[in-house]
Amino acid sequence: MIWEFIDSGLNTGKYNMDFDLELTKKCTPEVSFFRLYRWFPYCISLGANQNMGEIDILRASADDIDVVKRPTGGRAILHSEEITYSVVTRLEHGLTPSEIYREINNALMTGLRLYDVRLQATELEIAQPDFKNIYQTPASTACFATTAKSELKFEGKKLIGSAQRKLGNVVLQHGSILCGRYHKYITRYLNLPMEDRQKVAKDLETKTVEIETILNSQVDYTRLLNTLREGFFSYFAPASDTP
Repeated sequence: MIWEFIDSGLNTGKYNMDFDLELTKKCTPEVSFFRLYRWFPYCISLGANQNMGEIDILRASADDIDVVKRPTGGRAILHSEEITYSVVTRLEHGLTPSEIYREINNALMTGLRLYDVRLQATELEIAQPDFKNIYQTPASTACFATTAKSELKFEGKKLIGSAQRKLGNVVLQHGSILCGRYHKYITRYLNLPMEDRQKVAKDLETKTVEIETILNSQVDYTRLLNTLREGFFSYFAPASDTP
């Protein structure tokens, strides 16, 4: 099986989601895809099962922020100062969807540790929260307010949020690698009472962390992209040349 790497750069929310879905049509038993990309303008994406009414679309538009639906599940994310990844592969390779989820995050962790030795403390979450009850609370509106099993955290705080969907024998998984703090402004666009927005803001402040916060320096996006690519291929295809 061959891994194909794609760096698609900065694009709109619709373009990015359409691109990921197009990869699911191109994926074969012989070829899987690892893609890295960013968002311009900034964009709020909602999980497939969320209602667009959860977001103040007019306010987002006034601030030049796109709003799109993801083909995957999960909750709302403000894509801003981040690198987003997507992986498209097939189930014929012997891993279950949950195993694929875990192994992708292990590969991303390898890339983060190559970027800076201080990210060695990054680790997988081992517990699965009670999403049934969480989704009944205001905090459930924002993805980064809760860490799922096998997502990546740093010293107990969520660093990468991921979502996955199975389309026949094809698995699409994508997620946000937080670089800067701007993602926390999502509370500005939530259609929630002020008290609930403040609760979400507190959860984001106490339960998430970004690379720039950890390292106390701006992220070199080009170098981070390269180490994520190197880490991914060293994890999944150590005996082959990185494409």
